[in-house]
Amino acid sequence: MTDQSETPARTPRRIWNFTPSLPIQVAPYWDWPLKPLASILYLLRSWNPVGMRCLFLIGAIITWMFFTPELSRAETIAFDWVSEVWIRNFIILFSVAGGLHLLLWTFGVQGDEMRYDMRPMMKGAKVFTFKNQVWDNMLWSFVAMQFWTFWECFMWYAYANGWATMITFESNPIWFVALIIIIPIWAGLYFYMHHRILHIGFMYRHVHSWHHRNINTGPWSGLAMHPVESFILMTDTLMFLLVPGHPIHVIFLLFHHGVGAPTSHTGFEKLKIGKVGGVEVGDFFHQLHHRFFDCNYGTYETPWDTWLGTFHDGSTEGNEIVKERRRKIWSSK
Repeated sequence: MTDQSETPARTPRRIWNFTPSLPIQVAPYWDWPLKPLASILYLLRSWNPVGMRCLFLIGAIITWMFFTPELSRAETIAFDWVSEVWIRNFIILFSVAGGLHLLLWTFGVQGDEMRYDMRPMMKGAKVFTFKNQVWDNMLWSFVAMQFWTFWECFMWYAYANGWATMITFESNPIWFVALIIIIPIWAGLYFYMHHRILHIGFMYRHVHSWHHRNINTGPWSGLAMHPVESFILMTDTLMFLLVPGHPIHVIFLLFHHGVGAPTSHTGFEKLKIGKVGGVEVGDFFHQLHHRFFDCNYGTYETPWDTWLGTFHDGSTEGNEIVKERRRKIWSSK
């Protein structure tokens, strides 16, 4: 006979509308003992022809060949060539972020298929400029674009004046290709380092908290951040003052930030094309960070979250681990 005093177990609330295969895995580059074959296979998969990494590279090559001023013009700072870079970056940002927002959020071309979080963009919330999440995000993305343009123009000035060492594929083909492979890994490492600092004390309260107003994210959320954070986000471009490279490498790195942020924050795993195809645009690894806050500070490419115990693999067990860690932090305070 059933004890009427027993309370039925409550069905756990469903957090996600869609997830990739769980548990998610990070790159095996950093595993010990070393796994060279697994690392090579992962690297090959990461260069999926319809993945963002490959598309960024193609975009960087096209941008350099057809839409970047001649370096000789950059020997002196002048409005004409700087404005050309500004207009081009404006078009890229508003085409990518605006296009993805229109397709996925405004017109809903694929409905809720492959959408992570079912919550809508916020309206009437005082925490956002204009009390509207999308308008707020567009404003601060536009501000971030100024720093994207600043760091790019700085590098063109540096190359034109001999501050940075420029190579070509013909002069150094091995390093040219190696740097293309290294840049996505470096971008992930740099992101973890500065992102972790942004989660500490003053920097979080007064700077990074602007970005974390976006608990649920859309394409415009990626670059919606405090101007100080926008400035920091692109400063790894300075690596090319020390590391010989080519302007294609510079644009490729900047695309990881300026274009990678809008695509990784779309809130969808893929932008579907036809019935079976699609372009990978989402980043569930980072979506978990926005949802649970104290986890996944880096990217799939970085080992630090795994090594330091802040990795969330997306599983139910991972949810509980993050919640327990958060409880311990608050109890210690």
